[in-house]
Amino acid sequence: MTENREFDLVLFGATGFVGQTTARYLAEAAPVGARIALAGRSAAKLSALRTGLGPAAAEWELVAADAGDPDALSALAGRTAVVITTVGPYQRYGLPLLAACARHGTHYADLTGESIFTRTAIDRYHDRAVATGAKIVNSCGFDSIPSDLSVYQLHQAVVADNAGALGETTLIATMKGGISGGTVDSARAMWETIAAEPAARVAITDPYSLSPDRSREPRRGGPSDHALGRAKRIAPDLDGWIGTFVMAPHNTKIVRRSNGLLGWAYGPDFRYREVLNAGAAPAAPLIAAATAGSVVAGMGAVAVLSRSRFGRRLLDRVLPAPGSGPDEAARAAGWFRTATHTRTSTGATYMATFAGQGDPGYQATAVMLAESGLCLAFDKARSPERAGVLTPATAMGDALTERLRAAGMSIEVTAGRAA
Repeated sequence: MTENREFDLVLFGATGFVGQTTARYLAEAAPVGARIALAGRSAAKLSALRTGLGPAAAEWELVAADAGDPDALSALAGRTAVVITTVGPYQRYGLPLLAACARHGTHYADLTGESIFTRTAIDRYHDRAVATGAKIVNSCGFDSIPSDLSVYQLHQAVVADNAGALGETTLIATMKGGISGGTVDSARAMWETIAAEPAARVAITDPYSLSPDRSREPRRGGPSDHALGRAKRIAPDLDGWIGTFVMAPHNTKIVRRSNGLLGWAYGPDFRYREVLNAGAAPAAPLIAAATAGSVVAGMGAVAVLSRSRFGRRLLDRVLPAPGSGPDEAARAAGWFRTATHTRTSTGATYMATFAGQGDPGYQATAVMLAESGLCLAFDKARSPERAGVLTPATAMGDALTERLRAAGMSIEVTAGRAA
């Protein structure tokens, strides 16, 4: 039983770019007496990080463990109730730790936006995690908590109002933030996997590839993740233009997996997509078109170059390096807001908004990951009784929503009127 473990929570990858931000947040937000440890490859770097965190972290333990050492990772998983990890790309480095947690019944949360990794985790470790009681929760950052919790809260509101079931549902994202070398490296890792294992492409191209039962899903996918058009097509009162949202291909799969794990509770006509808000300025149509085109072209270029040694070397030179990202001032100046619109089977309209301050891929993501870890460690009584390879909504549900609200994020659902 994890109640007898040495630690409540271990942060693995604590000295990395997002890891340090997560550690700082935990030093401020963790309850008094929480038994927290910092883990990573270098004991010296971990010690320096702990010193910089101040008195709240002075008694935190340090655990030296390498992502490539299965024995060390197994020992780590056996000492703690919960592990949260920032060490990616997960397709390259994540499976040994996830496997150790599944074996030991240790709850686990990561930041992956890699559908191939998530599919692999489901295939290899879901049943094992169910047997041991482990909650293996992928995508606990900006990928994909705002998406997953927004649709989950819409479902809760519609059920409470006896307003039918969810139908066409679209998330519109607006944000200010940067792109990390780690994020780019994760995308590269997926395409390099596909180059070596072409069958893995299905995990990216099938919109329902993370479903617990593909036979119960539509034979063809839902709305396209690539978008270009007027926002009023989503809701008549919206202005401006929409374009392709680069995170949509993974986020939408997580939301659809939640629906399946909940017994397809969102409804038989539930269809989900995500788009980017390009604004209403005169140049907005061009911005939306450029967004749609650049996402497709960029993914295609990385896919082609990843197939050869020369191409991979070229990508090494031109793309941001892992461990890099925006500076502290830029991270603090960032923000995000998602608005998720749905029309129910009774014709009612609802909107869920999810907003937060801080660069979504760094500062806000660190808050989401840390609160996910704290939720798994301390909110067992308020969380769903479910184990296996899960999603944020199905593993933590309302308990995580309440935590994020208390952390300063806005998560609200408003009802419109019946059509």
